[in-house]
Amino acid sequence: MNGNGAPPRVGDATTPSVSSTGARTKLERGRGALGPALELVHTGRAPTRAVLTAELGVTRATAGAVAAELEALGLIRVDSRPGASGGAGGTGGGQGRPSHRLSVAEDGPVALAAQVHSDGFRAALVGLGGRIVATAPGKVTVSADPAQVLGAVVRAGAELLADSGRRCVGAGLAVPSAVAEPDGTALNPLHLAWPAGSPVRDIFAECVKDAGIDGPALTGNDVNLAALAEHRHGAGRSAQHLLCVATGHRGVGGALVLDGRLHSGSSGLALEVGHLTVNPEGRACHCGGRGCLDVEADPLAFLTAAGRSPGPEVSLLQQARDLLREEPEEPAVRAATEELIDRLGLGLAGLVNILNPDRIILGGLHRELLYADPERLRAVVADRSLWGRSGGVPILPCTLDHNSLVGAAELAWQPVLDDPLGALA
Repeated sequence: MNGNGAPPRVGDATTPSVSSTGARTKLERGRGALGPALELVHTGRAPTRAVLTAELGVTRATAGAVAAELEALGLIRVDSRPGASGGAGGTGGGQGRPSHRLSVAEDGPVALAAQVHSDGFRAALVGLGGRIVATAPGKVTVSADPAQVLGAVVRAGAELLADSGRRCVGAGLAVPSAVAEPDGTALNPLHLAWPAGSPVRDIFAECVKDAGIDGPALTGNDVNLAALAEHRHGAGRSAQHLLCVATGHRGVGGALVLDGRLHSGSSGLALEVGHLTVNPEGRACHCGGRGCLDVEADPLAFLTAAGRSPGPEVSLLQQARDLLREEPEEPAVRAATEELIDRLGLGLAGLVNILNPDRIILGGLHRELLYADPERLRAVVADRSLWGRSGGVPILPCTLDHNSLVGAAELAWQPVLDDPLGALA
């Protein structure tokens, strides 16, 4: 304990030591490990202090100092009570004292996450570990003015923050458009009425500042952020080359996570998979092409193929989900399901041939199509891809609800993961 009765802080000059030189070396090494240690706890890869010690490659004493520092910052909890896990590895059945359990602080800081789509917006508060603390759905008409829409979603988030009393580390926004780097402009918001090239990052940052919210304000493509969230907290964990394809309210998006990092290309525009041609004689696409995945495998395409006229009551995604779940064996619905599965499979097979991922995850309506007929989808991919025939690529459903929101929060959390002391100073 230090003079205030708090746990010793990494780098705290008042921390007692026998050898001041050795203690400084240990603590400085530990300070450099704060970010990696927090990320290990954040992603669930270090459930105990013993695992943390092994993953960081440091001594038990250094790992203890690191964990204590993160706890002092209000980011994690260290539970020293005996539990089921024991031994040096903390896996049970080992010798010696049980290892301290590590978890994210349930009452710790949060990030403000926001998502805009063709049917409205949603704001949320997201803690470490990808935990959604509170949400504020907003069913609004998304106008042609990005500032109006982003102002509304930030105000909804600010109300959540005020009610929670939590510290906010920053804000992240997910939009249904490629976000060009380094400008932060929405290059092609095809399913919104926003002008191409809208400076969404600058607008969002200004709205966040006006709302009195501290911390960085960052923006990304919704499927990119969904893939990031799934890689850290969901179906993409442990994948080295993760391909995510999803259809939300309109259109189809894709993302690739390589060795834990989003592959965004030279200017943030990589993996625009919605504009792969899967049916040369198919529907006209917003991009000027024909038969793109974007218009052949999204909720509107499903409803149209099933002979249903979309209504205004709920989102297109919800209407498509409801139809698929409630009338799966109705002939027109079954035919539409098979048609979209075949189109999606063609697109996935092409991506497998080019990217050679070790795992594919599907979100939105594509997740429901996978549930509806997993063997058909996997067979189409295997039949059309070289790698699929030889070994098969696992195709799994996304597991996180609101994964784009969780991914938007990851943008805001990243500076804290990189440098906890600096970000929270």
